[in-house]
Amino acid sequence: MAKNKKLKNPYKAWRKYRSRENECTTLRKVYDYATAHYAKLVAYQYVSGNQAYTYAAFRTKCDQLSQRLTRFGIGAGDRVAILSQNMPHWVIAFMATAAYGRVVVPILPDSSENEVTNILTHSESKVIFISKRLMGKLSQACYDQMTLVVDIETFEFIKKDKEEFRCDGWVKDPQPDDLATIIYTSGTTGKAKGVMLSHRNICQNLNASFKAQPAFTSDRFLSFLPAAHAYEMNVSTLYSYYVGATCYYLEKAPTPSILIPAMKKVKPTIVCSVPLVIEKVYRNSIVPTVTKSRTLSWLKEKMPWLLYSLIGGKLRKTFGGKLKFFGVGGAKMDPVVEEFLRKCRFPYAVGYGLTETAPLVCNAMVKQKKKVGSIGVASYKVEIRLDNVNPANGEGEIVCRGDNVMLGYYRDPERTLQVLDDEGWFHTNDVATVDEDGYYFIKGRLNNTILGPSGENIYPEEIEMVINDIDGVNESLVMEREGKLVALVKFDDNVLDWNQATEDKFFEELEERKKAVLDWVNKRVGKNAKIGEVDAMKEPFEKTATSKIRRFKYKDSHGDEPVKPDEGEKKD
Repeated sequence: MAKNKKLKNPYKAWRKYRSRENECTTLRKVYDYATAHYAKLVAYQYVSGNQAYTYAAFRTKCDQLSQRLTRFGIGAGDRVAILSQNMPHWVIAFMATAAYGRVVVPILPDSSENEVTNILTHSESKVIFISKRLMGKLSQACYDQMTLVVDIETFEFIKKDKEEFRCDGWVKDPQPDDLATIIYTSGTTGKAKGVMLSHRNICQNLNASFKAQPAFTSDRFLSFLPAAHAYEMNVSTLYSYYVGATCYYLEKAPTPSILIPAMKKVKPTIVCSVPLVIEKVYRNSIVPTVTKSRTLSWLKEKMPWLLYSLIGGKLRKTFGGKLKFFGVGGAKMDPVVEEFLRKCRFPYAVGYGLTETAPLVCNAMVKQKKKVGSIGVASYKVEIRLDNVNPANGEGEIVCRGDNVMLGYYRDPERTLQVLDDEGWFHTNDVATVDEDGYYFIKGRLNNTILGPSGENIYPEEIEMVINDIDGVNESLVMEREGKLVALVKFDDNVLDWNQATEDKFFEELEERKKAVLDWVNKRVGKNAKIGEVDAMKEPFEKTATSKIRRFKYKDSHGDEPVKPDEGEKKD
């Protein structure tokens, strides 16, 4: 496996390149800087060694690809879509587009055909780089409207409009405020929005990433979150390029059987993840192991410091043994899991942001004195304040301003005006508090907030964290229905056998589980946050790219619970 040479003194490189921030103000300048300074080093490759590119070879491939686009009239300002799983060629397609003034439209690989059609149509994309395994998501109408359809794995043309072969796709050196990418996100609230990020937005995030967690040519990134998401794109895929590191990709889906061997082979120093990954490791592996072992259970009671030291060492070894940064973002982490990681001295870091902020807004880094449950302090060159603060509890909406804030929503001025005010403040829709040290604590989303009977705010996310700590619960969603709080709960597959759903024994066990959840939660939450009903979900919740549940999909849901045979007979 190709690896870049380790620097004797990485901080010497930090001093050497501290002018990089002023120089790299567009992706074109990042592209030029990286290929000039790191030409012989390895930029991207698969864990297996396939698709390996040095920075020099990467540039050559990008230049060739850009010239081919130019010949078909694809020039500055034209939209170029990418629909593919993560791979080195994904980044080549991205940079061959953005570094020459074109606009990238990245599409999440798990998007439906309908979503792909809407994005391509709304963005007015002329070209799509697509992996053959995802060709089924490209409708015939979209295929026909494309000037070029390119196989991203080989860069061969699947379709080319010969009438457009006129060699007039003029490119340009983009300016900082030029549009670089349109990232479509429906988040958890419904209709997709095309977030317009400029070159300045992305470069500000690269600088903020370096200030938060310095990385160098000796670092190894392992990428497994979708590169089409702003978090993975800017904090991992492009950040590794910015600092001259190597970024590794998986050739298959990141299941435990694929991910763990990859960790041991690559020995990554930097990984970006979502809470769900480490929470599953904690609940499905660590907790059962400790519970079933008399020795470990005794250590937990009598010598907890030794237990945490042993588990922390094993956990670091599982992730390759060289990890210095395990970034957790995209959703709020369970405080119980975070406290465990802190005691184990696991090198985790917490970040907070949105696609609209490219994404970093706050961070609590590895060597900072972290406060469990906090999203950290303001990121580099980002202004933050709380708006419309409730004097009774200090809660207010997070608003931020800086070079990280988007240009607006593409072809949607009405929604742009709803979140961006005339002073440049972006309204996040997230409610939080802030302590005397400048650490922010998220309470929930404004549009998820439930108004209690006495006018108090109830944040379903806080109740869900209590539910998710129950043994046997996989995930949950709390909502209001007919004036009471209802919890939709997805139990672990080994807890409820839905194949036995027609048997009385299944119903008895289901009712016991539901009552246990109800009793557990209502003993641990305040009077106004008590739930009145629990419904069981058979199928997993539908999620966003960062594993947040799409709440709007379940607004009127009553779970998936089957009807008892005798009840069905009575209804008939």
